[in-house]
Amino acid sequence: MEDLNHALFLWLNAPEHPSTLLLAIATFFAEYAIWALPAIIGFGWLRGSDHTRKVLLEATASGLAGLLINQIIGLVWQHPRPFMIGLGHTLIPHAADSSFPSDHLTLLWAVAFSFLMHRSPCMAGLALALLGLPVAWARIYLGVHFPLDMVGAALVAVLSAWLAFREVRMYLPTAYGLALSVHRILFGKLIQIGWVRK
Repeated sequence: MEDLNHALFLWLNAPEHPSTLLLAIATFFAEYAIWALPAIIGFGWLRGSDHTRKVLLEATASGLAGLLINQIIGLVWQHPRPFMIGLGHTLIPHAADSSFPSDHLTLLWAVAFSFLMHRSPCMAGLALALLGLPVAWARIYLGVHFPLDMVGAALVAVLSAWLAFREVRMYLPTAYGLALSVHRILFGKLIQIGWVRK
């Protein structure tokens, strides 16, 4: 399996001197596309209905659960990144920590899969799920992840979305009440003039 992982990585990894355009595209997806998450969640929270806000909190819980699962996996099994074993070409800086699973893709897909479990933000979930594909490619292309890191991220994301959905009654009422209290303190003046929902 590790031989296949290495072979797929070398097939997808950038050459020593990639084109400037392809490098720029890969860097955007690898490092900046993840900012779509706070943008969507933030805008949805400020303008969305009570139902939308609850779904956003559930998706946030899914993302946090995915990252926590990844940390546990990293403590139990340290898998080196390609540059830690001298494999391929690394074109962006990264800490020499465990590669499996990919935190970027886990977070992105955990939120996406959580959205896909509900009717109203389903299109946003589909868009984020599709966005994960070039993110996965870019992080392999730039030399900081293996292909199987992305498979692991998908599995963790499915698990975390399921857990967040299954246990929603355990955490959502408290989390929603707390989030609303903070929201009304931070955005009180904007709520009064109608720019932000109460």
